[in-house]
Amino acid sequence: MTLDEVWERLESLFEKADLRPVEWAGGAVRWLDVTLLPWEEKWRETRSVERLAEAIRRLEIRGAPAIGVAAALGVAMAVHNAGGATRESLVEAGLRAAEVLRATRPTAYNLFWALERMKRVLQSPGPRSPGELRDRVLEEALRIQAEDIEANIRMGEHGAPLIPDGATVLTHCNTGALATAGYGTALGVIRTAWRRGRDIRVIATETRPLLQGARLTAWELRREGIPFKLVTDNSVGYLASNDLVDLAIVGADRILTTGHFANKIGTYMIAVLLKRHGKKMYTAAPTSTIDPRSRPGEFKIELRSPEEVTSIMGRLTIAPPGTDALNPAFDVTPPELLDAVVTERGVARPPFEESIPKLLEGG
Repeated sequence: MTLDEVWERLESLFEKADLRPVEWAGGAVRWLDVTLLPWEEKWRETRSVERLAEAIRRLEIRGAPAIGVAAALGVAMAVHNAGGATRESLVEAGLRAAEVLRATRPTAYNLFWALERMKRVLQSPGPRSPGELRDRVLEEALRIQAEDIEANIRMGEHGAPLIPDGATVLTHCNTGALATAGYGTALGVIRTAWRRGRDIRVIATETRPLLQGARLTAWELRREGIPFKLVTDNSVGYLASNDLVDLAIVGADRILTTGHFANKIGTYMIAVLLKRHGKKMYTAAPTSTIDPRSRPGEFKIELRSPEEVTSIMGRLTIAPPGTDALNPAFDVTPPELLDAVVTERGVARPPFEESIPKLLEGG
């Protein structure tokens, strides 16, 4: 597939996507700064790998699939704008960019998956001219972006049957278009069920400390016209014990072949409560989120600034001066609390140590 063909494929997919949260802009990377939503819709643009890395660290770009896409585009940007005239100098610029971007977020597996794909293109043999290499690197980045949208759409098709007509669905954090290349993982499944005429209602947790549910999921649900209610994170027990929720579907930043999965802090608590009250718990993510090598406890859980806890979005301090806080960004839910993993290749069910590797083998 040529670069022009990938562009055509991507443009046709954008017609199905809800929006373009991150995109290529003629040698720059452009993104919607989600830290400003819902108050302001502001697009930012850069030709600097360091600025793009800062945007990922600051969560201007967030969500495991979106991070992977942004990183791939960042490598392409570095190669496109490299000053050297030789193929070797372009490869060096791309590999250097990959290392800068790799250090931004330690838990989201899509980041490392996307960067490894870009590095394979950079290091592949072949007598390419600098111009040919630039095109090939950009083609791979755009291919990753297109594949994410396609995966999200297929994920919605596989996952929508898990949501019965009349169901009330709980979701945690933001897993929609803003967290991906433009459609959504867990929220994409909900979106697909709604567009197919399913009578559903959504309960979105606010998702402290950065309120991705209150700010971003609510923003997307309103745009889609899906009926929803916003709740505090600590009300899930009340909802489950009073039969006010039927199931939960959440995203994932890393899934192990054991069925353990890392997701936004609070997911484990939700899974425990739903299991206690006989409710279903699902996670939805592309197979690029599946880490085939790590075992439980072998990957790093990101710890973020205490200031995210002691203030509200850095705008209002809510704790006494000098207060310290522990701020893990993710927790890990064990497989015994999970009913299914929804991917673009199908739905994996227990025992996950058998079903998840089969999904990977089928790709």
